[in-house]
Amino acid sequence: MPASDLTAGRLAELDTFLLELNAASAGVILPLYRAEHGLEDKGGAKGFDPVTAADKGAEAAIRKLIAERYPEHGVIGEEYGEDRPDAEFVWVLDPVDGTRAFIAGLPLWTTLIGLRHQGRPVLGSIGQPYLEEIFIGHAGGSRLVARGAERPLKVRPCPKLTDAIIATTDPEACFDGAELGAWTQVRAAARLARLGCDAYAYAMVAMGKMDMVIEAGLKAWDIESAIPLIEGAGGLVTDWRGRPVGPNGGQIAIAGDRACLDEALVALKRSAK
Repeated sequence: MPASDLTAGRLAELDTFLLELNAASAGVILPLYRAEHGLEDKGGAKGFDPVTAADKGAEAAIRKLIAERYPEHGVIGEEYGEDRPDAEFVWVLDPVDGTRAFIAGLPLWTTLIGLRHQGRPVLGSIGQPYLEEIFIGHAGGSRLVARGAERPLKVRPCPKLTDAIIATTDPEACFDGAELGAWTQVRAAARLARLGCDAYAYAMVAMGKMDMVIEAGLKAWDIESAIPLIEGAGGLVTDWRGRPVGPNGGQIAIAGDRACLDEALVALKRSAK
């Protein structure tokens, strides 16, 4: 079934529900932010991989609300795995993206909630409840809901990489050798690079404040919520070959301007997997 068969009315209903999910997760997370959050290290020998009671509790709250309202829907989440992943509608969750920022007290963590319709991302939000911001988008457009007001989101034109503000989370930790070389080349060409913003940087591309985000090793829950948001704001989300993003994440490039993305892809394609 093509995406056009998802009616505007149904999409509006799900959009409203997405705001409810953000409120439910925020109710769990905010009391634990800059407070005792029950930090655990799930990385073991692979290195530090933090998880907190906020991650687990927020995903549980989101899943509970979905099960009550739409029991036929599937869910894929970072903390509790898959439930009916082949359903017509599947919610894809990362309750606290940027857990390292969360435990460091930095307001750059976000709650990522995306919705697939027949395998295709059609609705998504990036929420930062401490800042009272929800960036939300779909084919009908993207908007920022903040402190009781709403305004549309639109990427900005930036056809030249030399004029671009770009971001990645942690190049030394997230990129292998070839990927790090590609990032270094793109960074050298760009005007300004910011690190450590996690998915909040995606929202800044949608808002027209940044121009590109380059990441690797992402899971579905790290990126799917951003695809409808960025596309609804007029931007693009591709892999490092410039192709549509697959269901398993991987190497990702987010950009507001196709010409700027094409310049970066010259370097990224050499390390594409």
